[in-house]
Amino acid sequence: MLAPVRAENWVLTTYNVENYTLADRVVGGVYQPDYPKPEESKDALRKTIRELSPDVLVLQEVGGREFLNELQRDLQAEGCLYPQADVLEAADPDRRIAWLSRHRPTDIRRHSDLTLPYFGQREAVKRGMLELTFATSSGPFTVFVVHLKSRFTDRPDDLNSDLRRGAEATALRNRILERFPDPSVARFLVMGDFNDSRNSRGVRAFLTRGQTPITQLLPAADSRGEVWTHRFAKEDSYSRVDHVLVSPGLHPWVFDGRAQIADGLHITAASDHRPVTVTLRMP
Repeated sequence: MLAPVRAENWVLTTYNVENYTLADRVVGGVYQPDYPKPEESKDALRKTIRELSPDVLVLQEVGGREFLNELQRDLQAEGCLYPQADVLEAADPDRRIAWLSRHRPTDIRRHSDLTLPYFGQREAVKRGMLELTFATSSGPFTVFVVHLKSRFTDRPDDLNSDLRRGAEATALRNRILERFPDPSVARFLVMGDFNDSRNSRGVRAFLTRGQTPITQLLPAADSRGEVWTHRFAKEDSYSRVDHVLVSPGLHPWVFDGRAQIADGLHITAASDHRPVTVTLRMP
């Protein structure tokens, strides 16, 4: 009797780790400039990652290679090995996008050259975009890692940086279409912190261009059915700004057709964001 064929599964998680770098903080009621992420927050972060145990972990708000090395080393000391890792050096010197993986990518592209039109000038897409391609038994797939502009702005003519974020998204979307002109057969995901809701200009730019479908936004919820991924402590408000978008060619691989938002015991101590995970099941 033939043994049953086992499906190949890949678990991918996107996680904004909230200033894993030196930043101005209030610690114990005292303002501390250029202060590292507190140890209790880092400990909670690692516990969350160990519990999720993704094959590929994409990160936002990492300070640089030395901070990524620290996280990689501390996870390894706790038995959670990610031998592959890198961080993107782009226009934002403080908060970068990065990745950890148990698998070696077959191709890595660092899109730090992207620009956008903004009030009559060309400006850089501050965090750029990472492109990681992995080989599987059913063929390759690609992950695009993004972190769009925050809602903070010093321009009264661009409230909440909506225009800036939309222009960033358009520049990123156009680069993705250069890489994959026919999304109907292409296999890729776009994952990260979009700093905006599903109906925003920044998210919609990735869904279609004209009449061409590019990606589908995966529904996501936690074990209680709640859908928020970010808590703004100052206003005690909750929103979903972290998303996973999947090309039509890859959507059949998405297990259960949806993503999951983590809600473990350590989540709120680790970051102001909750990680979002998707499982790919290869045919």
